[in-house]
Amino acid sequence: MKDTDVRIVSAGIDFEDYDYRAPMKFGGNIVRKVTVLNAHVTVENRAGKKAEGFGSMTLGNVWSWPSKTLGYDGTLAAMKLHAEKICSQLHNLREYGHPVELMSGIENALVKSGEEASRELNIAEMMPVLCALVTISPFDAALHDAYGKMLGKNVYGCYSKEYMNADIGNYLDGRFTGEYLDRYTLCNPKETMPLYHLVGAVDPLTQADLTNPVNDGLPETLPEWIERDGLTHLKIKLNGDDLEWDVDRVINIERVASQTNSKLKASRWLYSLDFNEKCKNVEYLLDFLGKIKEKSPEALERIQYIEQPTSRDLRAGPENKMHKAAKIKPVVIDEALVDFESLLLSVELGYSGVALKACKGQTNALLMAAAAQKLGLFLCVQDLTCPGASFLHSAGIAARIPGVAAIEGNARQYLPPRAYRKWSEKYPEVFKVAGGSIKTGGLTKTGLGH
Repeated sequence: MKDTDVRIVSAGIDFEDYDYRAPMKFGGNIVRKVTVLNAHVTVENRAGKKAEGFGSMTLGNVWSWPSKTLGYDGTLAAMKLHAEKICSQLHNLREYGHPVELMSGIENALVKSGEEASRELNIAEMMPVLCALVTISPFDAALHDAYGKMLGKNVYGCYSKEYMNADIGNYLDGRFTGEYLDRYTLCNPKETMPLYHLVGAVDPLTQADLTNPVNDGLPETLPEWIERDGLTHLKIKLNGDDLEWDVDRVINIERVASQTNSKLKASRWLYSLDFNEKCKNVEYLLDFLGKIKEKSPEALERIQYIEQPTSRDLRAGPENKMHKAAKIKPVVIDEALVDFESLLLSVELGYSGVALKACKGQTNALLMAAAAQKLGLFLCVQDLTCPGASFLHSAGIAARIPGVAAIEGNARQYLPPRAYRKWSEKYPEVFKVAGGSIKTGGLTKTGLGH
């Protein structure tokens, strides 16, 4: 028990809906719209003082619940109902504690309320844990934000023994006994972070590919984006079930990027590859890498890491071991990563990196970041097409975790500017990409930093 402990008094929500300015394809799906969940959480300390925190996240139902039987509206309705249930569960809780302690204690119950939402809507499928975490994440963020504001501190300065009631061995395992999150986070954010620009599977590379121009003043081809933002990191979405197309896509992007960067006199840029679990087996990935090496050794050299290539159900495909692929390039766990147990299983199967995401929760991100550093894994922070506050939250995580390679931020590509304008006007340096990077050193305000 500490004087700094808080309890949750109440929680409230509101939603924002946006149509994409341009369609995005991943995992065999075309996404054209998004709903943003905003959460407000009020906490109270032992002296009765109150503070309110704010969290925001896109309800990425297509990614977190790729149902074969439910449509977009069905999974979204379940997530919205789940958010309402979370508000009820968080109302007037009696337990006091640190945000990591409080969220770790209640997370299982919050996940189960997602299953309850499915039953109430007569949905045959139960909401997956990953999907439930996405709905929970803005409440988790708001809790950390409120805690920092209560103390008048940036919350990243509140992860030491001085504030936490238990070490992180209590949430992970004995290897972390006596250690606290301040050991694995930075007191001050990195001044800048490279930004990964997404090249979606249906995105036009050149003017010749631009069959349906948006004509809204923003770039629409890869050369235009590279020239405007000085891009140094490109994330490439691949199909995972068409080897020839996937290889050609990377080779064509390498060609376009090389031609554009030659004009700009830029000599170094990197790729990440995302198959969104569509590879049937690890042999597909190995064949792909072999063909890239054969056709363009330069493109292979530029690959910084590969996101989870095969199914998120690791236990259903234990034969898909990543050891050989990970010797070539880091292979990071993404969709399958929901807790420490899944992280350990992924390492056993040969994964060599971890993708942190704000959409899985601030508590989850911090604990998984600590575990990844202890295990010597490659680290990156990824996006869920996060606009506004959710992007600032994600940028804060990337800037505070040692070893994170880069940050993603593709809302600027696919969402209309009005989706993030009020935040970009407050933090223009975070939303403006220059020389391929954004400035994150100013994310130091109380709470989550923004």
